[in-house]
Amino acid sequence: MKSVNAVNEPSSLISGHHYNIGQLRTELWSELKTQAYGLTKKRNKIEQEESKEQLSKLFKLLHEVEQYFAFPGDATLNLLNDFLKRDEVQILKNSIKEVLHQLISEDYRHNVETLSFSSLLRGKESKQTQDSKVRRRYFEVLFVDNLTTKEEQSIARKLSNVRDSKEPFFYQLVHVKSFQDALIALVANPNIQACVIRYEIPFKSKSTNGILQPFLGDILHNGHEEIQEYDLGILLGEAVRELRPELDIYYVTDNGVNNLPDAALKIFQRIFYQKEDTQELHLSIIRGIKDRYQTPFYTALKEYSQKPAGVFHAMPISRGNSIFKSNWIDDFGEFYGRNLFLAETSSTTGGLDSLLQPTGPLKKAQELAAKAFGSRRTYFATNGTSTSNKIVLQALVEPGDVVLIDRDCHKSHHYGMVLAGAYVTYLDSYPLQRYSMYGAVPLSEIKERLLVLKKAGRLENVKMLLLTNCTFDGLVYNVERVMEEVLAIKPDMIFLWDEAWFGFAAFTHTFRQRTAMYVANKLCKRYKTKEYKERYKKHLADGKKKGGEFISSMPNPERVKIRVYSTQSTHKTLSSFRQGSMIHIYDEEFERKVETSFSEAYMTHTSTSANYQILASLDIARRQVSFEGYELVEKSIEMAMLLRAKINDHPKLKKYFKVLTIKDIIPDQYRQSGLIEYYNPDQGWHRLEQAWTSDEFVLDPTKINMHIGNTGVDGDTFKNKYLMDQFHIQINKTSRNSVLFMTNIGTTRSSVSYLIRALLKITDQLDAQFDSLNPEENRLLLDKIYSLTEQAPSLPDFSYFHDSFRAVAGIPGGKIREAYFLAYDETKCEYTKLSDCKELIEQGRALVSTSFIIPYPPGFPVLVPGQVMTLEILEFLQALDVKEIHGYRPELGLRLFTDAALRRHQSGTAMMGISSVMLGMGNAHKQKSTSKAKRKSASKINVNS
Repeated sequence: MKSVNAVNEPSSLISGHHYNIGQLRTELWSELKTQAYGLTKKRNKIEQEESKEQLSKLFKLLHEVEQYFAFPGDATLNLLNDFLKRDEVQILKNSIKEVLHQLISEDYRHNVETLSFSSLLRGKESKQTQDSKVRRRYFEVLFVDNLTTKEEQSIARKLSNVRDSKEPFFYQLVHVKSFQDALIALVANPNIQACVIRYEIPFKSKSTNGILQPFLGDILHNGHEEIQEYDLGILLGEAVRELRPELDIYYVTDNGVNNLPDAALKIFQRIFYQKEDTQELHLSIIRGIKDRYQTPFYTALKEYSQKPAGVFHAMPISRGNSIFKSNWIDDFGEFYGRNLFLAETSSTTGGLDSLLQPTGPLKKAQELAAKAFGSRRTYFATNGTSTSNKIVLQALVEPGDVVLIDRDCHKSHHYGMVLAGAYVTYLDSYPLQRYSMYGAVPLSEIKERLLVLKKAGRLENVKMLLLTNCTFDGLVYNVERVMEEVLAIKPDMIFLWDEAWFGFAAFTHTFRQRTAMYVANKLCKRYKTKEYKERYKKHLADGKKKGGEFISSMPNPERVKIRVYSTQSTHKTLSSFRQGSMIHIYDEEFERKVETSFSEAYMTHTSTSANYQILASLDIARRQVSFEGYELVEKSIEMAMLLRAKINDHPKLKKYFKVLTIKDIIPDQYRQSGLIEYYNPDQGWHRLEQAWTSDEFVLDPTKINMHIGNTGVDGDTFKNKYLMDQFHIQINKTSRNSVLFMTNIGTTRSSVSYLIRALLKITDQLDAQFDSLNPEENRLLLDKIYSLTEQAPSLPDFSYFHDSFRAVAGIPGGKIREAYFLAYDETKCEYTKLSDCKELIEQGRALVSTSFIIPYPPGFPVLVPGQVMTLEILEFLQALDVKEIHGYRPELGLRLFTDAALRRHQSGTAMMGISSVMLGMGNAHKQKSTSKAKRKSASKINVNS
């Protein structure tokens, strides 16, 4: 990254070599410290003046950033600048050092004493006095009003006077004067937790073309430039709701209640009038923070654990009595501590609640989670998202319903299809053969499949579209585009988005736009507007004028229903214990059509002995993201970008490793923005906002695929032999020639540095190994490298279901449940060696799998029950050099249905089909007779009347 040493060239600071404002801010303060240290050592007058000039320029640059922060903020910056002007260089140096320490360590958030400059200069002395007091959680409140400095100080003083020193929360004010300044502050400052907006504010900021401009994207260009100032307050409230929806927003106006638009009443928590008591504003701010801070179930469990209790129920481990009194397992108790066992209980009363039928703190906790994630309902699950997926599928899908599903989704969905009895239509993702992985399902593939089903008269049977957002490798769909274009064909389609790896995305603006709940909310509002209905009418009229068959690309607002479900592995990306999961629902038909079946499915798959620690962690994870989700997610993205840059920039690492770019993973036709990579050593960071708005697929930067083909080591060996065995570095996924690193909200700079250090040591080992090879060994190594980099096996698409397991002959949709349970009869199955399969296929025999065949990697079924093996699939299985293939026993071979079993089943299916047709004809005749009788009866009534 480019240094800020050349402060006489501001372009070096805004040329994209800092990923975000936080990184820029830290580097500016670090450079300020370096220059101040240098000044104390300068003895030459000319050198001193040059150094002072550098410091003055840095102060000006820092002012552009610090005006949007309360700490250290402009006030502290001005005091430091005064030290410089008075040549008090030692005090300046020490003060800057302490400010930087507070920023990096974040001690100022835990020690309100440091927030006064005099205490800041005392350094550690004040911290010792604070440690003995109750911790006060620090946040900042954004005031948007065009005030003088004197008026700003007056407001701060009045609010300070009404504070209670015993309150667990402490805040400072950030004053900005315009609409645009408010948006900049919200992007720059994650400490802001509440916003107070005056109704009459100017639009323009004076800072839009300064050092922060590259980080602001399109947020400042929202079409409000021509709006009158008295309308901008409400529009700013709407913008805050879009940018930082977790914040509490308050409105200050001179208008009477009757003159306020309805929008204002919906947007703001409370509306104040200019002359109202400051105390009410303060109490409202604190109340808003307390409401978000509450954790109903975690708090109830904590209080329960501290009550004296007698346990005459299950669980000897409860209260720890069977542990701490043991002579043999007391070390288990010492390891975990007493609180864990005090909180272990099977009780659902005494302040606690039942997960299966919550009425108290668990119900409230789930409601708070729904608010945080933007759903209409949220359900907690303690068996992981594998169970959440099965709950949703069983609740929504009936036997015979057609489900469109991406073939390379998580295996829980495939098993869910078996449980539900769905007719499965598999969708193929585009292949990334070079890296032995799949991408995602193109929208054209989805629409084409729907139109085939429509032409065959099967569209009414289609119930659900199931896609993974985002994939293991970080591919994220354009959720809005997919839902809009699918709803145009099938207006009552149910969407299940598996967002197991995307739970964090709801808490940063750019990523949030591609989450299921955000889009569901957006589309639900859009289709109810008068503007949309008029656009739809015009769209239909224009289509009819063109003549021919017209397929609408807009959903019919009179028929469309928003029915969206998202399953989320909270434990994967947020602060929940393992197996903590959430189901988020935005379904307009839930109460009318689904609530009962969902309750039954939830009861079916949810333990009656739910783990309370997991439930408490889900509650606490929601609290965390409600306050610091924006900051933590942005930092996790920053860590990912830092790791990408370090690997691609380092000459030693580039020799063996390559971080796959957007272009490597997403073909050109799916990248309308043209963005090919996030980072380039010469140009710095490329902004991702446009791509995340327009492209069909985008790459989640926190998923870092590193190609390792040039090491001559496959992914699984690299993971175990090098990363885990030597450095205890855990990773989640490998492919034949790549490993996947992920950053999350717990990733630190230290852990990134440790990984880089480990990779450098591995390169040293590889250099030493390569240098020690004799010519024959070297040839073998080069062959291995060539195989890993150039000879990846072809990735097969889904073939087709055997005719005996097809829902309708020649039409997509397989009866996977029938095949799955038919295989329970061993007499209908046989084993065939892979080496014998080619000859059998060439002889014309249908080789039909009895089970799921799942190689790791890639980790999804290449064969499912009822699917026909093709030569392409056979070649793929034979070319695999992985150790783990679920459902396949090498010593026996593939488990297949016998020809006799297939013939008998097909014959039976055909007879059932004939019976169904006859039954249908009988029912139709019966209905016809009934209709005639009804018409006769009706005509008699008409005559009589």
